[in-house]
Amino acid sequence: MKKKILIVDDEPNIVMSLEYAFKKKDFLVYIARDGFEALEITKKHIPDVILLDVMMPQVDGYETLKILKSNNDFNKTKIFFLSAKSKESDIEKGLLLGADGYFTKPFSVKKIIQNIEEQIA
Repeated sequence: MKKKILIVDDEPNIVMSLEYAFKKKDFLVYIARDGFEALEITKKHIPDVILLDVMMPQVDGYETLKILKSNNDFNKTKIFFLSAKSKESDIEKGLLLGADGYFTKPFSVKKIIQNIEEQIA
């Protein structure tokens, strides 16, 4: 069965490059432009992996993570931040909230896929 990933980011170029790369790796890819849209998608689909931007309109990544972590349906879902917020305090906050990892922009698509595949193997 295909692994499901939800990519949550409001930057189209980032979404397109990640979507293409994960589809090539045979993932089923869902896309959300902000936290609100991500939460709507997760009502219908429980992804294996969520790649979450921090700075987004409406509901930011930190708040989205808090909401997902409060729902037992997502206990097995691996959630990673992907953000331009690269200060130690930002990364620490993301990990303390329960993220499984934190990637900073600019990023290597290859490294992200490799890291995620290792964690969900």
